[in-house]
Amino acid sequence: MPHKLHGQSIIWSQDFDVPLLEELFELADKLKKEPENKALAGQLIISLFFEKSTRTRMSFEAAVHGLGGDRMTTEDAMQFSSFGKGEPFEEGIQVISAYGQAIILRHPEDDAAMRARDYLQSFNIWVPIINAGCGQAQHPTQSLLDLYTIRELRGRIENLTIVIVGDLKHSRVVRSLIYLLGKFPGIRIILVAPWELAIGHNMLAYMRRHGVEFLQTPKLADVIGEADVVYFTRVQKERFEDPKEYERLKNSYRLTVGLAEKMRPGAAIMHPLPRVDEIDEAVSRMPQAHWITQSNNGVPIRKALLQMVLGE
Repeated sequence: MPHKLHGQSIIWSQDFDVPLLEELFELADKLKKEPENKALAGQLIISLFFEKSTRTRMSFEAAVHGLGGDRMTTEDAMQFSSFGKGEPFEEGIQVISAYGQAIILRHPEDDAAMRARDYLQSFNIWVPIINAGCGQAQHPTQSLLDLYTIRELRGRIENLTIVIVGDLKHSRVVRSLIYLLGKFPGIRIILVAPWELAIGHNMLAYMRRHGVEFLQTPKLADVIGEADVVYFTRVQKERFEDPKEYERLKNSYRLTVGLAEKMRPGAAIMHPLPRVDEIDEAVSRMPQAHWITQSNNGVPIRKALLQMVLGE
């Protein structure tokens, strides 16, 4: 019997409820132990990336390969495809949809994945669109692997304090993660950012609406000792219109060994990567550092998601 996600596009983190998350995570656990799987045999998956990517694109491609599928990829679609000639985005998606069974899309515009899905469906084309990070809006598969890693490291998701640090204004991964964390009881979120990079009011309203306890502060040292998980993000140079503003804010936070030593026993440091200079290199050798584990979890989570959407 087909899974309820079969043939569905993956656009927003909000589309996942707790039972579906638990099912996804259990399948990812199983796929870690049983890497040989032909759930996508005979299927061609298209990676269409308009923005730079290493981990997301390669882990998706590794996931397709690990499930016995074939993949076709465009790494810089504006430069190496007809989109660079001015082809309308929606029409290009319609043409490409005829070549494979799903499109994995990264795009600089917030609503690109939703527009692609809706345009195809207006022509009764039901090729799933999987959002691999669009604009500053969301990056749902990153948040899925983040939540899976928290579960793996802490043994649970509920009743945790998550300290989220850095460029919260521009971070699609932070927004996607908060949408998922808000589904679990006892979550407390501490948002650490300079006020210029504070998270948007829509996310604050979401947390209030869902009864998520939260605190905003610009001072990491005051709250790091309360964390079960510290989730660090870089200041995103590519999102700034004014280079001088970026230069002023880029070094707002730096996680040193001294700061990390103030964390609770068993607390974890995570980072969605790429990591620039916001975490001292010496911290990467501390037992609290888990961003490589986090990155490695991208393949089993994306395999599990692809199997649910496209497998038998």
